[in-house]
Amino acid sequence: MAKGMVITDYKGMTVAEMVDFRDSLRSASVEYRVIKNTLARIAAEKTPAEAARDSFNGPVGVAFGYDDPVAVAKAVLGFARKNDKLKVTGGIIEGELYAPDKLDAISKLPPREVLLGMLAGVMQAPASKMARLLSATLTRMAYAVNALREKRAQESG
Repeated sequence: MAKGMVITDYKGMTVAEMVDFRDSLRSASVEYRVIKNTLARIAAEKTPAEAARDSFNGPVGVAFGYDDPVAVAKAVLGFARKNDKLKVTGGIIEGELYAPDKLDAISKLPPREVLLGMLAGVMQAPASKMARLLSATLTRMAYAVNALREKRAQESG
């Protein structure tokens, strides 16, 4: 089952442009199918794609992503930015319907690995600050004890 899908209107695209589009999607592990609207509506019944039934009007092509749901939006919208004939009409990512502007925002997010790295950094920051704080406190205490020892040594000697 697809984790993400983007619905497009490909009207006006040449065969060569469609070949380039499909090649760019294939490199991102995304599948693209031109679908008859009636069959798309029937196939969408009782699935997460049912929310997009109203998007199946006119010439419709659907890009499916099975691994990374955001990769679909990135690949399709990346090509749509270069070719204004390809229009994104909506999409579904992990069962939730998104308008084209929301899909555009999602497509501009950093890759999953980068987001996980950022999260790990945020989670690590408090522990790192605590370690520096404790280290600084112990260092200051050591300096104070050393200064006290030297002062007593001077007074007695």
